[in-house]
Amino acid sequence: MLTSLVLGVVGMNAFALVLILVRAPMFHARLYTPMLWNVTLSVAPVLLMGLLLVVVPLLVGVQVWLAVVAGVILGVGWLLLLPNAGYLITELNMSHRREEETVPMWFDVVQVISLAMSGVLNTVLNVFLAQLLFVLLVYGDVAAPLQAPVPRLIVVAILLAVSFGMYLGRHVRLNSWDVRHPTSLVRKVATHLRGPGRLRSVTAFVVLYTVFLGLMYLAVAGPVVEGLVLLEVQRG
Repeated sequence: MLTSLVLGVVGMNAFALVLILVRAPMFHARLYTPMLWNVTLSVAPVLLMGLLLVVVPLLVGVQVWLAVVAGVILGVGWLLLLPNAGYLITELNMSHRREEETVPMWFDVVQVISLAMSGVLNTVLNVFLAQLLFVLLVYGDVAAPLQAPVPRLIVVAILLAVSFGMYLGRHVRLNSWDVRHPTSLVRKVATHLRGPGRLRSVTAFVVLYTVFLGLMYLAVAGPVVEGLVLLEVQRG
């Protein structure tokens, strides 16, 4: 269950990366390096969540306050990076192609779809691991509480935050590291949202992408959650 999810995510990331790298020598085209950077940023939250899953439970057994501090620092960093995964969906606009491009469209179609799906799967895996960490720390049980109302609401809240972060990245051109200048960040966001029709646009964007990511979460992580719950019931 969980192994299949992880292997599928790793495989899709590797497949997208390979397609980006072979595109240049295969078709004598330029290497579109922004895609490589996007893949790196998309994978980064998964690695940080893995660190969270290891460090926080270990520190709980040593000093609770230390676990809280480490969890907050790593958690904030993870949440700031997470929209970079979902952001890959917006690469479907084929903006990397030029008029004189010699690369066949069929290749670029599968390349950008693979890139977008790697971002979607990275998002799903991240949210699932966050849900798992929450129930482990709060309930002390890995499986049974996964379908409880609070863990489900956490999934929705994270997906809403991811969708809003995607909007800021694509339409306000903000990056995760812009948080280093909070005053400038807030000013840019406020100025953008004051534009005519902007609140309606951001609301539509966030709702649309949250529903999309939520359905993907149900389709991909849902069976894993149900499998873990069923396994827990059988053991009980």
